[in-house]
Amino acid sequence: MVYPTGFTIDIPYAALLGIHRISETPGSVVVGMTVTPQHMNSWGVAHGGAVMSLLDVTMGMSARSTDPASNGATTVELKTNFIAGANGDLRAVGHAHRAGRSLVFVEGEVRDADGRLLAKATGTFKLRFPVVKEK
Repeated sequence: MVYPTGFTIDIPYAALLGIHRISETPGSVVVGMTVTPQHMNSWGVAHGGAVMSLLDVTMGMSARSTDPASNGATTVELKTNFIAGANGDLRAVGHAHRAGRSLVFVEGEVRDADGRLLAKATGTFKLRFPVVKEK
């Protein structure tokens, strides 16, 4: 099943923010979001939390894409550098690098429609797997 976000798992918060998958290959995900008045801070640009949420979803899904058996990824650590205020159509890219059996190191960035770099992030994500019940 594909959800409104374009992902095969349900992420209600991503749907609330208008985050949607653009493309995905193993270890790399591209996601989009349009900044609306509900995303803005008092200075008229996207709130840092909205930008970080965009990065978190993008990077988590990038981590998940490294292992087809995983059913999600939990954020262990996320560090973000904000470079410029964000408005309009945003595009985030996440690139994952396996660090072990369940930990994945991910780099991400957000750019505007003109390709201007707005934020960069690094993070560690723990892959989640379906629970197997013994009989």
